[in-house]
Amino acid sequence: MQATTHDSVTQRTAPGSRDLALFGGRPAFDRPLHVGSPNIPDRKSLFRRIEEALDRGWLTNNGPLVREFEERLRELTGAAHVLATSSGTAALEVLVRARGLSGEVIVPSFTYVATVHALQWQGMTPVFADVDPDTGTLDPGHVEQLITPRTSGIVGVHLWGRPCRTDALRRIADEHGLALLYDAAHALGSAVDGRPVGGLGDGEIFSFHATKFINAFEGGAVATSDPALAETVDRMRNFGFGPGREVLTHGTNAKMNEISAAMGLTALEHIDEIIAANVLRFEHYRAGLAGLPGVRLRTPGAGERSNHQYVVMEIDSAVTGTGRDQLLRLLHAENIVAQKYFHPGCHRMRPYALRSETHQPLPLPGTEQLAERVLVLPSGLAVTPADVDRICEVVRLALTAGPAH
Repeated sequence: MQATTHDSVTQRTAPGSRDLALFGGRPAFDRPLHVGSPNIPDRKSLFRRIEEALDRGWLTNNGPLVREFEERLRELTGAAHVLATSSGTAALEVLVRARGLSGEVIVPSFTYVATVHALQWQGMTPVFADVDPDTGTLDPGHVEQLITPRTSGIVGVHLWGRPCRTDALRRIADEHGLALLYDAAHALGSAVDGRPVGGLGDGEIFSFHATKFINAFEGGAVATSDPALAETVDRMRNFGFGPGREVLTHGTNAKMNEISAAMGLTALEHIDEIIAANVLRFEHYRAGLAGLPGVRLRTPGAGERSNHQYVVMEIDSAVTGTGRDQLLRLLHAENIVAQKYFHPGCHRMRPYALRSETHQPLPLPGTEQLAERVLVLPSGLAVTPADVDRICEVVRLALTAGPAH
């Protein structure tokens, strides 16, 4: 498997706080290490597929590579139908319209803003539910409290590849006659109790953005085992066309192109190797941060299988004496571009913060807690295990060097 990597800077011996770049030392890495650097596992296969597509002259409109990509995703997810789209956001926009959602839709605030924007963009009111701080996923008890006569659906997010409490959410949705959809942008290849993500709700969406461990440059997909829903999604992603090019419904242009599918197929061919590489890096992080007071590395729950594309560290500043944001500044100075996923929570972002109908009742304590404590660390094929070991050394040094100023 080919992978884009870089050399680590030689480790310093007996480091002290003055070795940190923020205090005048040399950065630990000579170029930035990012969360979600693109995985490009096999350039030769990718270029072969692109050349074949160019030779065919069939670059969009349900080409053979898109159909093959969809079939591979059906095999992986167990969903009866998978329909590729131009992005994960477009997939969610089409799915909520195809499922007939309107009025209020309950969604976690602790998610990437695209989840919420997709609902708002389609004329729905996102109503923010809290998350369980232990899992980062929807708190079913709070979801149930937020249901009103205006509620049409629930959109859960399988955060960092960790599946939602699907059985509890299914029970609530069925009892109240609500649609149950999932944003699975983080969760391709993950599973709970032997059930793959992709078949856990009425419909689920995936993202194949360049930052995802399986990427299609840019792309997404809707997975569902409901044939009627799949048919509607298929029409809506292509201007509402049915057989014979008759326009049967409203629609948009959310189709995936052949070049994106070429990248997606190439990545999927190596999914087991990439997940194994993710696991290896996670294990290096776990070993390197073990026993560090005030630091928790998030791990899969019982019965869960994770793709490990995200390495999530939680900082308890009451123990470390250094806050999450202080640590982030220290790491960025070392070219370790860790990220706050997700801060400050969608309910505090400008488009939603002043709209009380989207986030009553407040507070959202689980969301607020995670938004202030969590850092996602660099991983993926562009980060070597030796890089991970060095990152752990820097984290340990930063948390013993005192607060950043």
